[in-house]
Amino acid sequence: MVELKTDASIDAMHAAGRVVGRALTAVRHAARVGVSLLELDEIAREVLREAGASSPFLGYRPSFAPTPFPAVICASVNDAIVHGIPTRYRLRDGDLLSVDCGAELDGWAGDSAVSFVVGRPRPADLRLVDTAERALAAGIEAAVPGNRIGDIAHAVGSVCRTAGYGIPQGFGGHGVGRRMHEDPEVPNEGRPGRGLPLRPGMVLAIEPMLIASGRDHYYEADDGWTLRTTDGSRAAHAEHTVAVTESGPRVLTAREAL
Repeated sequence: MVELKTDASIDAMHAAGRVVGRALTAVRHAARVGVSLLELDEIAREVLREAGASSPFLGYRPSFAPTPFPAVICASVNDAIVHGIPTRYRLRDGDLLSVDCGAELDGWAGDSAVSFVVGRPRPADLRLVDTAERALAAGIEAAVPGNRIGDIAHAVGSVCRTAGYGIPQGFGGHGVGRRMHEDPEVPNEGRPGRGLPLRPGMVLAIEPMLIASGRDHYYEADDGWTLRTTDGSRAAHAEHTVAVTESGPRVLTAREAL
C-alpha cells in the first residue's frame, strides 16, 4: 500500500534528508587515497550522532541477507554495484566509489547515494558517473502528478541505454516514509504511461544503477550483500529521495555543492 504524505510529513522527511546529505558530503570530503572504508563509515556515523538521527542501514536484514548489515553506509568500489560492506580496504588512486546512506529522524527516513572517483579519474569513469547523475535528474523531472511510475522508469532507462550502459535487472528505487523501503517499487527501466499513477504526497527514492560494459549481469559476493558486475566492469549509483508535489518534484536529500 502506498501512503500519501502530508506537507508536514514531507517537511519532516526533508529534515531527515538533510542529515543524509550532510553525511554524504562529509564522506566525500574525507574519501582520499589511503583512507579506509571503515573510516568513512565512522565519519557518517558521527554526522548521524550529532543530528540525533539513527541509521536504517545498521542492522537491516531483508529476506535475502544472511546477516544484518553492519554499517551505516554502503561503500561499493569499482566493480561493486551496490550494497558494499565497509571494510579495512584503503582507497587507491583512481578508485570509483559509490556511497549509499540513510537516516531516520523523528520517525521519518531519507535515502541517497552518490558516486565519485578518488584521486586521478579515468575519463570513462567520469562519463559513467555523469550519466548516472543525468539519469537521476531525468527520473526526478518525470516525478510529477499525472505521470506514472513507468514514466520515471523510462526516463532513467533511456538515459542509461542511450549512453550504452547496462542496468542490473531486479534492482531500482522504492517508496520512502516511516521506513526506508516502502511501496511502490520504482524500476530503472520501463514503458512510459504504465504503472501506478503519481499523486501529490508520494515520496520515492529514485536510484539509477549503471554498468559500464553495457551488460546487465551481476552476481552476489560471498558476503551475501555486495552485488558485483560479472565481467569486472565498473559501476555507478546515484539516488535521491523525492516528493511528488503539485508544484513539481521536491528533492529531500539535496547535498551541499563541493
